[in-house]
This record gives sequence, structure tokens and C-alpha cells, in this order.
Amino acid sequence: MKYYLYARKSTDEEDRQVLSIEAQVVELKEFAAKEKLEIVASFQEAKTAKEPGRIIFGQMLDRIEKGEADGIIAWHPDRLARNSVDGGRIIHLVDRGLLKGMKFPTFWFEPTPQGLFMMNIAFGQSKYFVDNLRENVKRGFRQKLRRGEWPGWAPPGYVNDRINKVVLVDQKTGKLVYKLFELYATGDYGLHDLSVTMNDAGLHNRSGNPLAGSTIEKLLRNPFYVGLIRWNGELYPAKHEPLISKKLFDECQEVILRRGKPQKKHKVPFSFIGLMKCGSCSGYITAERQKGHVYYRCTKKKGLCEEKYTREEKLVEELKRYITSFALPDGWADNMLRQLETDKLENEKKTADVLAKSQADVKAIDTKLDRLLDAHLEGVLVRSEYVAKKDRLLSDKLTLDQRITEIEHVGSDWLEPMKQFLLDNKQAKTVASRGDHSELRAFVKNIGSNFLLKGKTLGGVAKIGWATAADFRTFTDWYRGAGSNRRPRAYESRALTN
Repeated sequence: MKYYLYARKSTDEEDRQVLSIEAQVVELKEFAAKEKLEIVASFQEAKTAKEPGRIIFGQMLDRIEKGEADGIIAWHPDRLARNSVDGGRIIHLVDRGLLKGMKFPTFWFEPTPQGLFMMNIAFGQSKYFVDNLRENVKRGFRQKLRRGEWPGWAPPGYVNDRINKVVLVDQKTGKLVYKLFELYATGDYGLHDLSVTMNDAGLHNRSGNPLAGSTIEKLLRNPFYVGLIRWNGELYPAKHEPLISKKLFDECQEVILRRGKPQKKHKVPFSFIGLMKCGSCSGYITAERQKGHVYYRCTKKKGLCEEKYTREEKLVEELKRYITSFALPDGWADNMLRQLETDKLENEKKTADVLAKSQADVKAIDTKLDRLLDAHLEGVLVRSEYVAKKDRLLSDKLTLDQRITEIEHVGSDWLEPMKQFLLDNKQAKTVASRGDHSELRAFVKNIGSNFLLKGKTLGGVAKIGWATAADFRTFTDWYRGAGSNRRPRAYESRALTN
């Protein structure tokens, strides 16, 4: 009889194998010499046998069907098959008389009814081992997820601590991933541009090549970076340290939705694309170059819109007007900064009330999550409904948790933004006078959001809390009042609800 030698291991990691391929080959050759068996060819591969589809194994059986050999030597039946398809094919070859013998140093087989029965049991045991191992692994994963632990390799920006079995922020790549989110949230970078920029900064794949656009998009969509784990389409609260805030993550999701797909890089980039929407239909504003001038207009993808073109020069003047409309008279900002210190004491009680309410809201969400799980276990909710509602509640809870953390660390949810606004305000006139496009864009985005271009007028929501210039004037009118140490009611209400 002519025999084929077959040696296999599941992975390329030597420390995870009881017997390496080289060791199997040596042992099998010694066994063949002892038993006086003729080996006509050797087949070796490093691939799991729990699923059918091993190429080298298939080639070996094909050659047996052609009559080139009629026996197999292997270390154990589980080296040949751990699934029903491969095991069945081997048994079928024996039934047809094409495979007349199989030899194992640790297992007996003869092509008799008893031998086939024992071989079926061996293959069944191998499959049972794999199936049982899979269930044990899944159970371990589920337990890790319940504890808020990531059950796999850490994504970019994190590292696996193999000793303590936790995921930690990588001090080097973590900063680069944070920068990646910040850049993408500006709306100024496509996926290709971001790949090149971050590669220059030192963020690349394990091979040292730039990250692919699809990899970056997957990274930007991963809630792992805000302290949530998505596993099999379901979200779980996590214990690892968040790398970014949920606010920054949400801003990136908005950019992803707006762009839809990676955009081609313009030969001459337009300065204010992605900064504003149409004030009439809320459609996105695009730009085009005609006869040496740049014009901005509504894309009109949401239906009929009567808004006309706005030339870039006119838009720049409007941006300057918008910035200077929030500028304070000389010296006011310094005086207001001093006034903020007085207001800080008054605000402590209000902050405590906001903190208590936020903590109560978190407890209410925890109660809803418990009830939601009970409804799912009782069969009231199907899995798809359960997962969708659970994801929304976990997202809301994460927002509240981060708000509580900010309040506890900052001491107030409006004083620090107000202070930053006043500091920015001192630069408003300088930025407007220079008229640099990139500086104008960055400054406008820093002081406001949700910008709308209607006619040739720009409007938006100032990040400090007032929605219109009129609200801002109310604030300045309050400041003019001699001896008054109260914030205007309109501002006060917005400051505690934004």
C-alpha cells in the first residue's frame, strides 16, 4: 500500500500547539519506518479543521480518488477532520474502497464495520470537542461583556494588558487616534486625506502602511472610543477609559452621514464647504468656480429651493459681520471675566441641582434597562426591538454620565464655556480684520454651530448658550446695568439646559 503523510496544526502560533507540524512529521516517519509503511508524499498545512475548505487536505483526497495512493498516515483522527463534511468524505472513500488504510500512532483503524464505527466515533468526538470549545468561548465572551471587558484584540489607540487582562489607552497611538477624530469632525478632511495626514503623524497599520479609508471609517464608527462595546450588533457598557467624548463622537457621525462616501479632493479646495446649511430648506451648501469667482449655493437635494448664489467675497464679509456682532467693547471682556468669579459662588447651588437631576436621570435609565431586559427574557420583545431600545438608552446614559463627570470636574456647566467665549471674544475683531479664510472658518466654528445661510445672511447658535444676536444684546444690556450681579433670565435658562 502507498500512504500519504498528513500533518496539520490549527494556527501559526507555536505556543498554542501541543505538537508542531515538524514534530508530527518526525514522529510519523519514525512510526512508518517501524511499521514498514511506504510514504509516497507528505502534505502539511496550518489551518483549522473545524470548518470544511482546507485546500491541501482537499488536494490529498482528490489524489486518493485518482488512485495515486490508498492510505493515510496522521498523528490522530482529529488532525484529519473536526467537521461532519470532511469526516463524511473520508468515510465515503473507505466505503468505496478507494481508501484502504489509515494509520495513527495513537489510534487503531481497520477498514471493517467495527473500524468504521470507531472512526465515526473518533470524528464525532473531534467535532464535539470543537463545538463544546466554541460554546465555552462564547460563554466566556458573554461573561466578559457583562463585566464591561473587551473580549478581543484592542482597537487602534489601545493596547491589551495580557497580565491583568484589561484594555488600556496607548499613550502614543491614543493621542493620534484622538487627533484623527478631531480632524474628521471639522468636516475638512475626506478619508483619503485623513489617511495621508495621520500616516505622516505616525498612525498606520501593523505593516507600517497608511490606514485604508474603510479602516478609518470603521474606526470612526466604533463606539469603543466613548466607552461602549458593540458586539454582534448589541451595545454593552464598558469599563475601559474612553478616548474621546461622546460629543466629539456624535459630531463625527454627523460628518459621516453628510458625506455619505469619501469625496474627491478638489484641486482648489473651497474654504467654507461643510460649514453651513441652507436657511430655507436645510439642504447642504456646495460651491463651484465660475469665471474666476467662487459661488456658494444650496444643493437643492431636498426639493424646490429659491435660494440664489452667494459669491465668496460676500460670504467672507458676512462671516466678518457675524464675528464682530459678538465682539464686546474694549475692556468689557476683562471686566466680565472678573464678574464671573463672583457669579461662581451663586452658581454652585444651581450646579448641585443640575447634578442631582442628572444622577436621577441615570438611575431612571438603569431602571428602564432592567425592565427592558425582563421584557426581552419573557418574550414580550423580539431581539431586534430589544437591541434597538437598549442601544438608545445606553447612548443617553453615556451622555448623562459624561455630563455628570464634566460638572464634577469643572464645577459648573456654563462658567468655563463662558470664560472660553470671552477669551475668544477678545480675538474676534483681530480675526475679522485679517480676513484669512481658514482662520475665519475655524473661529466661526469655535464660537457657534448649526449655521444657516439665508439670502446673504448667516445665522447660527452660539455655543455659549444664546441662540441669536438679540440674546447676545440682552446679555450686554445686562452688563451695562450698574450694580447688577444677575445673569439675564434668557441666558440663565439656556446655560443650564444646553
